[in-house]
Amino acid sequence: MRFNIQRAYSIARKEVMHILRDPFTLALALGLPVMLVTFFGYAIDYEVRNIALTVSDRDNGPAARRLKEVFSSSGYFRLVEPGPAGPVEMLDSGRASAALFLEPDFSKKIKGGSPAEAQFVLDGSDNSKAGAVIGYLPGIQRGVLVRLAPLFWNKKQAVIDETISIDDDMRTKRAGLGRSPAREPLSVETRFLYNPELNSRWFTVPGLAAIIIGLLSILLTAMTVAREWENGSMELLLSTPVRPLEIMAGKLAPYGALVLAGVVFVYLVSRLVFGVPFAGSHLLYLAACLLFITAALSQGLLISIITRQQQIAMQLGMITGLLPSMLLSGFIFPVESMPKFFQYLTMLLPPRWFMAAARGITLKGADIGELAVPFLALALLSMGMLALALKKFKTDLE
Repeated sequence: MRFNIQRAYSIARKEVMHILRDPFTLALALGLPVMLVTFFGYAIDYEVRNIALTVSDRDNGPAARRLKEVFSSSGYFRLVEPGPAGPVEMLDSGRASAALFLEPDFSKKIKGGSPAEAQFVLDGSDNSKAGAVIGYLPGIQRGVLVRLAPLFWNKKQAVIDETISIDDDMRTKRAGLGRSPAREPLSVETRFLYNPELNSRWFTVPGLAAIIIGLLSILLTAMTVAREWENGSMELLLSTPVRPLEIMAGKLAPYGALVLAGVVFVYLVSRLVFGVPFAGSHLLYLAACLLFITAALSQGLLISIITRQQQIAMQLGMITGLLPSMLLSGFIFPVESMPKFFQYLTMLLPPRWFMAAARGITLKGADIGELAVPFLALALLSMGMLALALKKFKTDLE
């Protein structure tokens, strides 16, 4: 017997009527993704700010003051007084996370054109915070050069010009001794593509959407079909001429449309509330969403077929849908930095591939050629999950 679209449509219409009679399901599908993305979008921020910095200033000169201004005006550091205990005690007690030590003749050396050193000590007990602060230091150093340059620029420029006029053959060698920011023989400039401000929300919000949409899709079908089993209506449905594939198609289509509406709301929140840019094709993003939603809905259907109980289905859906998505999809930890075994394991997870596709389309404007691997993986996983659910469904029929 072939697939009968009319019977699948009848199952889908029955499911739509059930959804419309159940306001909880509607609110869950449309309101929960928006609420969670908004809440966690504000809560999860990889940027470390308001770092307590204490300064041991034994110079009190203009260069030291400008150096402290650079740190305080960066937005990442908050200057705190060292007090009688001193910077080291401040670090030991946790009242400061970093300390800056300036030698007594710091300003004098700067004005004289001599090398001056400042020691920056960081609390390494929190490695995530320390790693973020280390990332800020190159920007701080550039700010220091800009702010301190007026104190020694004229003098150094005169020295360099004098060197050049004395002997052209020695120009390069002596000019290198000047260490002027504008006369460095080698200049390395760093630029950040696709997210020039390193706005962490541009990175987290698309990932959050992938996790929440995936989890919601799993729970919707897992709960709904399990409820059919508990109420006994599934056996009644299976006693009709409707085939398992038609039941699955009729079940998946309404929830797929419902989750897709939730995706639209999440998209609007990410664009309007968090200002996440969208550089790629909306059609490509829609195709990625459809593949990912199909895989997640099929996973929920498989769980419900196996468990047949709402409570167990919810627990299993949370375990298989939330934890792998959070920890192994690349949302928090880069997949490339995981051990080889876990790198291979993540290939079986649809959120990993959708995360790569969503971030690539959203931030980089990637096309289908660049995202061929994630799209192929999503398609294979979707078909595999559907085939597994259908096979188990057939087994139960027999």
